[in-house]
Amino acid sequence: MKDFVAGLPKCELHLHIEGTLEPELKFELAARNGLELPYSSVAEMRAAYTFDSLPSFLTIYYESMRVLRTEPDFYDLAMAYLRRAAEQNVRYAEIFFDPQAHTSRGVPFDVVIRGLRRALMDAETQLGVRAQLIMCFLRDFQAEYAMATLLESLPYKEWIVGVGLDSDEKGNPPAKFAAVYERARQEGYLLTMHCDVDQDDAIEHIRQAVEDIGVNRIDHGVNILEDQRLVETVLARGMGLTCCPVSNGFVTGSLKAEGIRKLMDLGVRVTISSDDPAYFAAYVQENLLALHDALQLSREELAQLQRNAFEIAWLPRHVKDAYVAEVDAYVAG
Repeated sequence: MKDFVAGLPKCELHLHIEGTLEPELKFELAARNGLELPYSSVAEMRAAYTFDSLPSFLTIYYESMRVLRTEPDFYDLAMAYLRRAAEQNVRYAEIFFDPQAHTSRGVPFDVVIRGLRRALMDAETQLGVRAQLIMCFLRDFQAEYAMATLLESLPYKEWIVGVGLDSDEKGNPPAKFAAVYERARQEGYLLTMHCDVDQDDAIEHIRQAVEDIGVNRIDHGVNILEDQRLVETVLARGMGLTCCPVSNGFVTGSLKAEGIRKLMDLGVRVTISSDDPAYFAAYVQENLLALHDALQLSREELAQLQRNAFEIAWLPRHVKDAYVAEVDAYVAG
């Protein structure tokens, strides 16, 4: 099964590029930018990655970003992930980036997106991995800052396929960003939104995202099983959920495997991604294997997870069909 998963053509739709910052690269970028890190070694840094909640994770996550200063830094960050993705036979990825985490500390938006964009272009020609960018707003900042960031993104609109919403969900419901999302829709961006697992008011946040905001898909979102009406709405719209089992295990103590199984059985287009793999020590392949170990998934079920991902990817129909055909050919072979 490990060999089967390794060769399976993959699509990753829930991946924070800042969450792929491995300790080795963090040390390299710190040295490049003349920064001191509070760790003496890679092993010591990894040992500090102990999380038991979303806030405990975010504290280390944002602290680590300070090593990202220049366009080459963002290029190197993205290329490191895309090389790993190519090794795991990821054929297509949609990559979150958090511009406010950088502009809020003085790094220009232009520096961030140009570095990332150049890496995506090189990865497609050099590695055979296609990727697009999703710009996320940080929900623990003001909605006005999100709107300003949206407006700042417009000159680069052709480089950004959609917008998302992440960071600390407590006290920051989707409704806070309704006007920002409406403007994003008007500008032609596709819409997704984190509805993190087991957060306060989880079902109400999912309801706002689906019914009030009208997102195209949901990131995480396993708590939707608590409301059959919302499940039926998602099914009727053909929406997908981008689930991250290993990440769930770190911040909630459970992979939420049984919930993912139930979503699969209901016919929801559930997908599997890695979220912040440098911090959870699991890229997409390891997430698929972890879910298989928990549920004893068949080869066909693992393949269906990839079909689901390609089906809800923000790609033209003929491109989706070609990727799904790759999955079918692999399984048949």
